[in-house]
Amino acid sequence: MKKKLSITVDEVKIVKIEALVSSGKFRNKSHFIEFAVDNFLNEEQNER
Repeated sequence: MKKKLSITVDEVKIVKIEALVSSGKFRNKSHFIEFAVDNFLNEEQNER
């Protein structure tokens, strides 16, 4: 089950994220954020 989350991100980062979405690498900004969070959580788990 997915839940809605509201975040505030620096405008420069948003522009970069939107460029990745426009290039087709990600479906939308939520897809990018979920991908980034998953990668971070996996790295954290592997460090333990």
